[in-house]
Amino acid sequence: MQSSVAVAHDLVTRIQPFDETERAHRAAAICWLESTDDVFRRVRPATPPKHLVSYCVVADPGDLSIFLVDHVNAGLWLPPGGHVEPDDHPLETARRELAEELNLDADFSVIGTQPLFVTVTETVGADHGHVDVSLWYAAAADRRTPMTPDPREFNGACWWTADEIASAPGEPFDPHFHRFMAKLISWRAEPRAAEHHRASGS
Repeated sequence: MQSSVAVAHDLVTRIQPFDETERAHRAAAICWLESTDDVFRRVRPATPPKHLVSYCVVADPGDLSIFLVDHVNAGLWLPPGGHVEPDDHPLETARRELAEELNLDADFSVIGTQPLFVTVTETVGADHGHVDVSLWYAAAADRRTPMTPDPREFNGACWWTADEIASAPGEPFDPHFHRFMAKLISWRAEPRAAEHHRASGS
């Protein structure tokens, strides 16, 4: 059985960078994974100061509208997600966070069970001062899917169309969210890229 660090390393190396920023983030994540034997947050909020996170973006497969939550701590509209627990697989973290935060059973038919995107980001909000190495998964749902956002963590939640995301005033999202959306849209438009991504998870 692979170690947790080896699993994370394998997931990151399989990601095909979308742009130079993701190429740099992927390289930084790989360097970190090759320099440590522990990738988990052990003590809240920031021990160790860099740790592994799973995002799970809920997308409608029809028009790629996105369900986001208004996160109390971060003050941003974000996908569901959380820190990977010790010895947990990042995919299982994504599945658990959907269940805990939205009461939603994960359906990974949008892009498969491999993460599409990787980012290395210094956090904002009450937990600032640490770095999240985030693997971005995607789950399928449509606007009729019942979801129950956790009121302890979120001020609210709603669906966003691609046009609404593009025209939102200020910077209300994760700083890399627009790039994730661009990659998801590009991925959907390129069947060969989709096949390569699915094959990487086989």
